[in-house]
Amino acid sequence: MDLAFAVSENRGDRGDQEDAGTKWKMEVQLELNLKQKLATRLGTLLVASLVYFCFCCDSAVASLVFAVLLALLLRSPTFVFALVMTAQRDIMALQRFLALNLYLLKRDRGGYTVARCFQQLARSQPQKPCFVMDNQAITYAEALLLSQKVAGFFSRQGLQRGDCVALLMETRLEYPCIWMGLSQLGVITALINSNLRGESLLHSIKVANAKAFIFGSELMDVLQSLIENEQLPCIPVYQYTDKELRSVPGHELLPGAVDLSAALTTQQALALPPSCAAEEARSKLLYVYTSGTTGLPKAAVITNLRFLFMAAGTFYMLRLKRDDVVYNPLPLYHTAGGIVGVGMALLNGSTVVLRKKFSAKNFWLDCSRHDCTVAQYIGELCRYLLATPYNPEQQHHRLRLMYGNGLRPQIWPQFVRRFAVPNIGEIYGATEGNSNLINITNRVGAIGFVPIYGQKIYPVQVLRCDEETGELLKDPRGHCIRCRPGEAGLLVGKVNPRRAVSAFHGYADKGDSEQKLLRNVFARGDVFFNSGDMVVCDILGYFYFKDRTGDTFRWRGENVATQEVEAIITNCVGLEDCVVYGVQIPHVEGKAGMAAIVDPERKVDMDYLSIVLRGSLPPYARPLFIRLLDEIPRTATFKLKKRELANEGYDLTSLADPIYYLNRDGVYRQLSSEQYRSLQTGTAGL
Repeated sequence: MDLAFAVSENRGDRGDQEDAGTKWKMEVQLELNLKQKLATRLGTLLVASLVYFCFCCDSAVASLVFAVLLALLLRSPTFVFALVMTAQRDIMALQRFLALNLYLLKRDRGGYTVARCFQQLARSQPQKPCFVMDNQAITYAEALLLSQKVAGFFSRQGLQRGDCVALLMETRLEYPCIWMGLSQLGVITALINSNLRGESLLHSIKVANAKAFIFGSELMDVLQSLIENEQLPCIPVYQYTDKELRSVPGHELLPGAVDLSAALTTQQALALPPSCAAEEARSKLLYVYTSGTTGLPKAAVITNLRFLFMAAGTFYMLRLKRDDVVYNPLPLYHTAGGIVGVGMALLNGSTVVLRKKFSAKNFWLDCSRHDCTVAQYIGELCRYLLATPYNPEQQHHRLRLMYGNGLRPQIWPQFVRRFAVPNIGEIYGATEGNSNLINITNRVGAIGFVPIYGQKIYPVQVLRCDEETGELLKDPRGHCIRCRPGEAGLLVGKVNPRRAVSAFHGYADKGDSEQKLLRNVFARGDVFFNSGDMVVCDILGYFYFKDRTGDTFRWRGENVATQEVEAIITNCVGLEDCVVYGVQIPHVEGKAGMAAIVDPERKVDMDYLSIVLRGSLPPYARPLFIRLLDEIPRTATFKLKKRELANEGYDLTSLADPIYYLNRDGVYRQLSSEQYRSLQTGTAGL
């Protein structure tokens, strides 16, 4: 995978990045202070207007309107100010939200599945390219025919509604067509991460209770390993091989497997029946696995209606168009690439450009070559793009929008300026969750917003909790407490199974599902989904991601937010991978900060880093240890695995990587054996 980790040697860029995190926080606080002052002045102006209209104007209607405003003003000048400041934003959002809900209501009542929606599109634009990859393309008519052939073939194999098929395959044009064909039969497809091996792979197959297994010939070695170790469950195996690879050594048919690609060439298409039951829209469509940053992957249930909500929600709220060409370099077994990306073609009629593996070097070349107007990202990819050497041709594209999740506020302005991207659509949500937010106004750093007049109505809430443990704080009645603007808290979403926006379908394993639910939050019997994320909401209703519960740790009596420390270190060392976590030291209360930095050539200037951290962070937030390593363990969607690193800690007896220790003079030097022993015996003076 070409992640293009090369960093420009131009130190001029570093000056623009170093204090980005600190500057952004100061700007947000300054803006809040200014707006609160303006709220008071606005209140004075409104009072003067009220006096005039109530006593000098004969209009009873005007007097009534301003009487209502006066009541609001006396209640909270800040509320009135925020209401006025966000009126245009909220009207725009309300229009789009109503259009989305009308679309979902029609599809829900009509029993529309993803396959049925795609069939309508394919018949209306049969010759339009549906998916494009490299120099190949598949039209809507061809994609529909292939999916119907898949349905016909597996119908003959005896698969029935409710059965599950595991799909292990790298990105290819046929990938969505295979699971869509299975869905015509009511068969659920488990989208297996193509990077999984060993125990994680076996767990993913077994937890879905798969009745059959489909794999791409490029992953034959994975299957051979399972068969040789007698680990593969006794289920039928089907092998799909691309036409151009059928004669290539290493892609021969696996003994005992059925040649699926050959069988489909002669298979008759099985068309969808003309009518459908209303409940089909809520039937299970896919199992999409969580990234597994804290254990084995969990199979999240995706129904047809939830797929519609994810894809159509992005389409309507960000105002995408049918004639858009969407660049999707993300893996198709994950929510971002396989639902929010692919859904632009399956449900909305846009052409989607795929790439087998993300390449920072080729990202902008692909966008230009395929004439893309929209592109997807996940946060770490934006940093990889910024880390590539500057080239003026990186702005030679027609992108009007990039959307995704996880773009860090510290690099947001720089990313937009360097690559000339007019609009950023930041989306917040989890594969299995119902805490959905979206930023449609280019607000730097915001993961979304909720209109201030609807914050108690919209299912997303922020609750007070212990930042280190995530334990919720309760009032004397035993109910949870909502956070005020500016207070960090746990983001939760109210579960309502009757609405696509707020339903929670859980995991294939019901025990995992129950662990994500909070009960009796504000009233007896209510149920909320626990996102596990700490966020902050400002007075205008914008939400900002702070940290994951459990990632925050307590040191010297203070809570340390790892994301803030990571951002400062990352900017200092040139956008290399960095992860911050807490480690336990014997005989010392709390957890000390430790940062792991990718530095295979050991080029990090520790003296310079020491100066930056002293000038940017309070003493309690400065990492006590810094570890330089060749590579940080990560999931296939580029999420960093903190738990593995935290478990390894700073143990000099088992780690070969250089570990640096923050000395009393504020300078990082390599941890000595003597210092390590004093830390272990509690004589280090901490």
